Amino acid sequence: MMKFLFMMIFMIPLCFVKNMFWLVQMLLFIMMFFFFNLHVMFYGYSNLKYMFGCDIISFGLILLSIWICSLMLMASENLFKMKFYINFFLFNVIFLLIMLWMTFSIMNLFMFYLFFEGSLIPILLLIMGWGYQPERVQAGLYLLFYTLFASLPLLLGIFYIFNKMNYIMMYFLKFMNVNMYMLYFKMIMAFLVKMPMYFVHLWLPKAHVKAPVSGSMILAGIMLKLGGYGLLRVMIFLQQVGMKFNFLWIIISLVGGFYVSLNCFCQVDIKSLIAYSSVAHMSLVIGGIMTMNYWGFMGSYILMIGHGLCSSGMFCLANINYERLNSRSLFINKGLMNFMPSMSLWWFLLLSSNMAAPPSLNLMGEIMLINSLISWCWFSMIFLMLISFFSAGYSLYLYSYTQHGGYYQGIYSFYTGVSREYLMLMLHWLPLNILVMKIDYMMISF
Repeated sequence: MMKFLFMMIFMIPLCFVKNMFWLVQMLLFIMMFFFFNLHVMFYGYSNLKYMFGCDIISFGLILLSIWICSLMLMASENLFKMKFYINFFLFNVIFLLIMLWMTFSIMNLFMFYLFFEGSLIPILLLIMGWGYQPERVQAGLYLLFYTLFASLPLLLGIFYIFNKMNYIMMYFLKFMNVNMYMLYFKMIMAFLVKMPMYFVHLWLPKAHVKAPVSGSMILAGIMLKLGGYGLLRVMIFLQQVGMKFNFLWIIISLVGGFYVSLNCFCQVDIKSLIAYSSVAHMSLVIGGIMTMNYWGFMGSYILMIGHGLCSSGMFCLANINYERLNSRSLFINKGLMNFMPSMSLWWFLLLSSNMAAPPSLNLMGEIMLINSLISWCWFSMIFLMLISFFSAGYSLYLYSYTQHGGYYQGIYSFYTGVSREYLMLMLHWLPLNILVMKIDYMMISF
């Protein structure tokens, strides 16, 4: 595992050399290929080096991190053309990738907390440095204070565990049994805000709308998954208390997911709509993890990976439109089928995956999550039906509104998609629909 860390560290000097933008991206793809061929054990951790290790959960999420970071550079060609602090941008992306890699592969709970919070710094710089409107500073502060406020208790909880147990290695925590209410709330609140759960989700749409395309991609693709990863790790030793309190989070998530799905129909900003749809999907993931059964854990992991690829691809599409029309408003982004018929196909493919159509990973994940939640309580079927129905509803609403109808007459110049954009969308959509064939790997991971 250390070799990948060194590879990323030695890529940092390249960021400050002239005209190295595409080389850094190629190196990320090469690193992805190396990591892909790593041998990972199904049970327990493998590739142990110092305090780093990798099991199936870490493996999938690290792969996703490297992949999305490579595609972030591909999507940010506009910055490269304008020479807009491009060296610092590259450094920021590599630094963010190092933070994410450390978060997912580290086995020490305190170090996990350190890098979990450390990944906030580069994303904050992305939003504040390369974001769009002047309100990006406010959006960055929302992101910072929401996450920091909830995660300080997590630090205290980790110290408490170390004080009692004298170890905080993730693997050994499964032998520990906790029946302390305060510790339970301390350990999971930071992850619920990061997911984000309904009621603490207000930072997400703000951050997404103000962030550049690369910021939106990494926020939707990886940052939300940090919360899910943390929950998967800590729920192992919080089972006893979880049996008493988990119903709270499931109820909030299911009802909140329904409300947020309705909220999607009220949005006039494309990015805002996609951001709210992320909250609806993550509410299912929280529900699945909180049921604490096999199906729920598997389904949440699969949906996290599926949603990371799908949501990131939709933000790319929103940005492709924004670069042409200089607006993300649904009132101006109309009738796009007249301009870019081939891009219309990509809107259809990614939005169909978003509404969990076969053969996407989202469908597999949602089937498992529905199974787990209904086996937990049959009454949850009502809200699951509503969330699934409205998920299809707002996806179709977004597609029909942007692609059909008369186009805005004020457009005076336009150019169709370029090969870089089609390749970028293909690299989002293909893994999302091909990985279904190897779903058995994900199913034996717990």
